[in-house]
Amino acid sequence: MDSILTISKKELAGFFDSLSGYIVLIAFLGFTGFFTWLYGSDIFIRKQADLVVFFSIAKWTLFFFIPAITMKLISEEKNNGTLELLLTKPLNESQLVTGKFLAAFFLVAIALALTLIYYISISYLGKIDHGAIISGYLGLLLFSAAYIGIGLFASSISKNQIVAFLLALFIGIFFQIIFDILGSSLNGIPGKVFDFLSLSGHFDSISRGVWDTRDIIYFLSICVLGIELAKENLAFRK
Repeated sequence: MDSILTISKKELAGFFDSLSGYIVLIAFLGFTGFFTWLYGSDIFIRKQADLVVFFSIAKWTLFFFIPAITMKLISEEKNNGTLELLLTKPLNESQLVTGKFLAAFFLVAIALALTLIYYISISYLGKIDHGAIISGYLGLLLFSAAYIGIGLFASSISKNQIVAFLLALFIGIFFQIIFDILGSSLNGIPGKVFDFLSLSGHFDSISRGVWDTRDIIYFLSICVLGIELAKENLAFRK
């Protein structure tokens, strides 16, 4: 456990040692804040004290935000030649990948925590359903965990960070867009299968305050699968 936390702290500190970490956070807050408060179907147009717009925008913002923070987690180690050095220490693939996963998850949690100002502001505008807000944030954390798993897998495949970023986006397109389209357009068992594979469908269910163990298992399964595939890639390389 100490090794995992050491890796996690090192990676999290690395995000804030350069401007890139701050730029990604500012971009996330700026984009979600703009569409939540100022543009499109924003809060003032809807005239409802909720964060439905924010959760909808955050889902798509994280779609790009997470690959941007995971693309270098393993690929940078491979490119710099430090991966082999790390794995020669009393540190196995599982500890390395888990530590990097936690660092990315904590960064996303920090980004979401900074948006709690939206929640506080909304609470002064009208009667708010606190349960729905909490469900939405927990749904975003589960959603993020799944995408971090995908991003880690993509980062474990290539030395090139851009390739890792694009690969994570490519995989994400299937889970967030294509499976959703196929699920709504096909009938019978194929339609139900693709509908279940749709990441957006599971998140939308939770963000509405509907908690189903199938949704939780779905997100955790993708997360664990991505982590395990990343570990297998490192073990094979070793």
